Amino acid sequence: MDFPQWVVDRVVARQGQLHPYPEFDAGKTAFVIIDLQNYYTQPGFQGECAPARATFPAVNKLASALRQAGGHVIWVQTCSDGADTFWSHHHRHMLTPERSARRLLELSANHQGYAFPPQLDIDPTDQRVVKRCYSALAPGSSSLHDTLQASGVTTVLIGGTVTNVCCESTARDAMMMDYATVMVDDALSAVTPDEHNNSLINWMLFFGDVLDTDDVIARLRSASENAVNNRAVAVAE
Repeated sequence: MDFPQWVVDRVVARQGQLHPYPEFDAGKTAFVIIDLQNYYTQPGFQGECAPARATFPAVNKLASALRQAGGHVIWVQTCSDGADTFWSHHHRHMLTPERSARRLLELSANHQGYAFPPQLDIDPTDQRVVKRCYSALAPGSSSLHDTLQASGVTTVLIGGTVTNVCCESTARDAMMMDYATVMVDDALSAVTPDEHNNSLINWMLFFGDVLDTDDVIARLRSASENAVNNRAVAVAE
């Protein structure tokens, strides 16, 4: 996205440059795709974020590019089973009884709302993680941190929906757990453009980088080309 000049000025003043990561080592990079389930993306479900459907091509493109480069693709799904107990405050006080009941039903593991839509290109080699609350990295929410650590990941790319809720929550925790963390603009969506843009502005000001799919892919290619050139120089010497 194009940031207002005042945002650019503050980011550059803080870190010396607008975008701090010139390249990404694919083997140490994971594309973490949050909640692109039927419940959040398809008409008729309570949690529908209609703009999410328009991000599917960008999500598929980046997932394919990262796989081909030797990186990691992780699909995160929210499951509501038992949420009226382990997340009781949210269900009792933040939702009406009707909305609570519908969330518990439509995000349960045996409901179609829990599944991914067929338009997403999910490869058998991709990993899947189930989370219980907004952030996949909150204590007790999921196994995402263990999955990232087991794969040697140091850079996390965030896509999915909703930008300003589960995606931003997971990204903030990733940054504070010392992962280099990037929000991928065109692979993210919120209910309204203002929510999406405001979330990314705040993220850019304080937490990490914002790039689009093509920017990320260019940085993956740069790292790969540099590695090839370095090997060629080493052989020549």
